[in-house]
Amino acid sequence: MDTVNTDNSAKKIQQDVENIVQKTIEVKQNILTDKELLNNIAHCVRALTACYRECGKLLLCGNGGSAADAQHIAAELSGRFYFDRPPLYAEALHVNTSYLTAVANDYDYNTVYARMLRAVGRPCDILFAFSTSGNSQNIINAMHVAHEKEMLVVGFTGKNGGKMKDMCDILLNVPSNDTPRIQEMHITIGHIICELVEKELFGDPANR
Repeated sequence: MDTVNTDNSAKKIQQDVENIVQKTIEVKQNILTDKELLNNIAHCVRALTACYRECGKLLLCGNGGSAADAQHIAAELSGRFYFDRPPLYAEALHVNTSYLTAVANDYDYNTVYARMLRAVGRPCDILFAFSTSGNSQNIINAMHVAHEKEMLVVGFTGKNGGKMKDMCDILLNVPSNDTPRIQEMHITIGHIICELVEKELFGDPANR
């Protein structure tokens, strides 16, 4: 084994790791200086808290990694985040794979979320729509139906917002064009929302 080459490879990988971590830190620092985004996150917390107080529900949709993010956030709210408390209605719209594959096969994939929203969406509900590009057609179609249903639409996107930008009641556009960094921040923002909504509805865990 060539020890010198192995050592150089290890150092290169470590440097790559450090560079990626640094990029993540930079995006978080950019969020801290983005007053509009911070205000929109706070607005989302207030809106979701009000939704739950009015017996509404949260519905979420995304594709690929964004579908996983949607399911992750739904689990934090319907299960628990920091402490034991009553469950909150939050559902990712892709979890019924029989429905998803049937509608994609019988109609087309761009209708899978829109069709489900026609069945379950109500005016007091909120839609969290995840798309790093802001241009995913099935997400855009779902947003159209959500507006028809008089739901509030929160868009989780990247820096430019894509076609979703002007369709959101609340736009949470991460200041990055790098898909992995955007998705990392979607979870960070989602966790912030879960923590603060839980706190608003059930009290500060520090005082429990």
